Amino acid sequence: MATKATIKFTYEDYLHMPNDKRYELVEGEFGVAPAPDYEHQTVAANLFRELDRYVRRHQLGEVRFAPLDVVLSEEDVVQPDLLFISKARSFIITKKNISGAPDLVIEIISEGTSHHDRQVKRKLYAKNDVKEFWLADPDNKTIEVLSLGKSGYKSLGVYREELRSALFKNLVLDLRKIF
Repeated sequence: MATKATIKFTYEDYLHMPNDKRYELVEGEFGVAPAPDYEHQTVAANLFRELDRYVRRHQLGEVRFAPLDVVLSEEDVVQPDLLFISKARSFIITKKNISGAPDLVIEIISEGTSHHDRQVKRKLYAKNDVKEFWLADPDNKTIEVLSLGKSGYKSLGVYREELRSALFKNLVLDLRKIF
């Protein structure tokens, strides 16, 4: 009985993919993220503006958005919708990519990415010590905030009006400005 060979791709393989799509590499397997729709981009832009304003005002670090490679390991390269890197972790910022776990990752879910974001990426980000993970849901106009603990992520809440974060102690994000 023949056994099926398991082929794992690496970051080096990832670098040779065409630039025409948003590729990700999770546990050595390639995936292609669908192009975001207009609502997704609106939510991403609004989140970026509000979070970046807060981070800059308090000189906390850097906020960035996709496409930007986040290299978590040789076999895990993702492009989160938004991410935050604290000043203390600024050493992971390189000219080509982010080499390590951001402090915060934000994924904006859609029908086509919901399972991947809620299950696969949740486990991947927890495994790689991303301190906080936000799941923005444009259809329900909510953001769930997940905080990393010893046994994985714990939900701090699903917010509809004002978002609060363990990572940003004084941040109160008015979700009416986001959705």
